[in-house]
Amino acid sequence: MERVIGIDLGTTNSCVGILEGDTPTVIPNRGGYKTTPSMVAVTEAGKRLVGHIAKRQAITNAENTVYAQKRLIGRKWNSPQVKNSVMTSSYTIVEGPHSDVRIELRDKTFSVPEISSMILQEMKIVAEDYLSETVSKAVVTVPAYFNDNQRQATKDAGAIAGLDVIRIINEPTAAALAYGFGKSMDQTVAVYDLGGGTFDVSVLEIGSHGVFKVIATTGDTFLGGEDFDARVIDWLVQGFSEEHDIDLRKDRMALQRLRDAAEKAKCELSSVKETEINLPFIISTGRNEALHLQRALSRDMLETLTEDLCQRTIDICKQALDDAKLDRDEIDEVILVGGMTRMPAIQKAVSDFFGREASKGVHPDEVVALGAAIQGAALVEEQQEMILLDVTPHALGIMTFGSYFEELIPQNTTVPTSRTKVFTTSRDNQTAVKILVMQGESKQADENELLGEFILTGLRRAPKGEVEIEVTFEINTDGIVSVHAKDLETGQEQSIQVTATSGLTQDEIKAMAEEAKDYLVERRTDEKFEQAKQEAETLIAEIERLFPDVERIVASSDFGKDAIGKARSVVDKARSAIERKDTEEVQEHVEGLARTQRMFKGVVSRAQ
Repeated sequence: MERVIGIDLGTTNSCVGILEGDTPTVIPNRGGYKTTPSMVAVTEAGKRLVGHIAKRQAITNAENTVYAQKRLIGRKWNSPQVKNSVMTSSYTIVEGPHSDVRIELRDKTFSVPEISSMILQEMKIVAEDYLSETVSKAVVTVPAYFNDNQRQATKDAGAIAGLDVIRIINEPTAAALAYGFGKSMDQTVAVYDLGGGTFDVSVLEIGSHGVFKVIATTGDTFLGGEDFDARVIDWLVQGFSEEHDIDLRKDRMALQRLRDAAEKAKCELSSVKETEINLPFIISTGRNEALHLQRALSRDMLETLTEDLCQRTIDICKQALDDAKLDRDEIDEVILVGGMTRMPAIQKAVSDFFGREASKGVHPDEVVALGAAIQGAALVEEQQEMILLDVTPHALGIMTFGSYFEELIPQNTTVPTSRTKVFTTSRDNQTAVKILVMQGESKQADENELLGEFILTGLRRAPKGEVEIEVTFEINTDGIVSVHAKDLETGQEQSIQVTATSGLTQDEIKAMAEEAKDYLVERRTDEKFEQAKQEAETLIAEIERLFPDVERIVASSDFGKDAIGKARSVVDKARSAIERKDTEEVQEHVEGLARTQRMFKGVVSRAQ
């Protein structure tokens, strides 16, 4: 049976898991880390870097290193969240050809799904190295509050990375799956998921027969660790400005150093009461004078700077309980997910609100990938006794006369589902009606997300309000929305399958996928070469070490001189192949070097 991997595509870090037998496992990368930074960079030589290697060079290559791109995925260029990122990012964000968001690295422009695909491809490589087999299917998680366009953009990122994303599931739901997997329990749980860029709260019922039912979900797709870091950055920038009258934000390298220092200080303050932020030579003045930044940040100050962000998460928790029509004491367990939940102030706020200590039974960084892996196995294994009932995170409906939003499927409706409503025409003798399909919670249509539109024509001429049109919305388990409109008198009908857009055309996705495939081939070739080179260089070093002893022992015989000559030739040819980066030739020479090394060792040991 084909293996399905589970990927937590995070704002700050990403993680990949697999179900091995009955045990969900997080797969470590080559460095032994279970999470990989969600960062992508392009070097001066045009080489792509992903993960830890991208993070390590972020300060010296700030303009060409992308972080937190998940906050931009599936968004329109004119959205306030994009404007915020344009103002605060050290890399360049530009408008794409379809009013989408693009990122400039060196002399090339990338779409956001394309950047995300590079991280997904890295997760695919990590899994393939571990399993020693090709992986093509994945379940990828997204914030529960993502809209359809953001979900589609994530699916497109998977396609570019060479992955068939067989299901997109919500991060809090994945966490609950991992929490309840293999346990016989009847519980109502709240999942509080505060990650690097997004925040979700989901309330679920976990049944002893393997039924996971989401009752309510709500959140904010632009609230997370990045915002906590931003408060520390603002505090540092303001203090420096007051002291030196210089705005550090205008220097990209300084800004990247501030980002690193702010994140590090925030993490340290989860375990200590005070930390020192020390950034020597942060900037040079026009008089060639180097300035340093040195400030002490206390846990109390961090909590003061971020108090309102913490409160925003609690307000969203209240909303989730209201939507679920539950009191706090009806929640059996609170599950904390995401790196930000390590902050003591967050833990205290959550336990104060729910009136109980949060569960320590899950790993905040790994639980989402584990849940995705469990869901992946459930989708391909017929015997898997697990039922997942999720909800639609946003209301769905149409725009009506006066630019109002008429809801057909309310927020937090269990999917799959279908709803029908009858509307009437708004003008005399109207022969066609445009149906605008929208998603969101505002009563004003223009404040919601437009998912698609179609026109129902051939209506009979009649005074306004006399022609009745029946509109039906359907959502399947994959979250695909279909809308059907019908004139009840003439039977004239029209339907649309609402395909959310990531801002990319199918041709663009195909071209990007081909490029990603080429990169993978090139990368695998590089890896083979590096492995062969290491083997060859280790053997050469050992042979060189033995040369003086062997020459001394066999110098008197013609046979010995001949053997020495051949050994030198083998070493020289191997070195030449390494210089030319000829993988196959280096691999061939490894055998000859190994034979030479064994012979040299034999000569020396016999002489002893």
